[in-house]
Amino acid sequence: MKNVVHFIFGIFGNISSFFLCLSPIITFKRIIKKRSTEYFSGIPYSVALLNCLLSAWYGLPFVSPNNLLFATINGTAVVFCSIYVLIFILFANKREKFKILGLLILELSLFSSVVLVSILALHGHKRMLFCGLASTILSVIMYASPLTIIRLVIKTKSVEFMPFFLSLSAFLCGTSWFVFGLIGSDPFIFVRNGIGCGLGLVQLILYAVYHKNKGSPKEETTDDGSVEKGQMNGKVEEQEKQTSIHHPKQNDEV
Repeated sequence: MKNVVHFIFGIFGNISSFFLCLSPIITFKRIIKKRSTEYFSGIPYSVALLNCLLSAWYGLPFVSPNNLLFATINGTAVVFCSIYVLIFILFANKREKFKILGLLILELSLFSSVVLVSILALHGHKRMLFCGLASTILSVIMYASPLTIIRLVIKTKSVEFMPFFLSLSAFLCGTSWFVFGLIGSDPFIFVRNGIGCGLGLVQLILYAVYHKNKGSPKEETTDDGSVEKGQMNGKVEEQEKQTSIHHPKQNDEV
């Protein structure tokens, strides 16, 4: 019975993970249409790519047993994440382009190192432990990356750049794999996805609070000279606000 339930949650995890892979399509349709990444961050997608690479490697039978379903969906996610990162690089400004390219090179180097060490130097339980720790650490970083957009949502009180389906899919995916890991007594799966479940829930709560605020706030310069979303203020901003009442901005996000 335990194996059946474990398999069922693995299937559910594959389904929810697949929808998680599809959820950024709305965002990237917008990026392609506007030929700009606007204020979307490419870091979550590039970190997700490394996470999926390491997770797919960890799920292979010669690394860890009974996790093949975990490996197959992460292998599929690698394809989607690669496409998203390439699109982001294509339409990002020069600064963002070089930042994501540098991060991508670093991630691929790290993944190659993990693969080589696990194959050439480690065997059995040591290989599983090493790969599990590597993938778990990266998963925690991946799940923590939305903290930047959570900060933006709280500061601007707008969900303009936090897609609902991405947050929902992250929550469902984290929950299903969390249960899968618990049933399979695999801490390398349930710890990371427990964190993902919690952060996904936080995003959904924020969306429930600010879902009526989807307008783009005015740009505001931060202390380091960068530009980010800020609140409208002053006479010019008030005029823009009044204009937006009569001509609201269309939002491609759900």
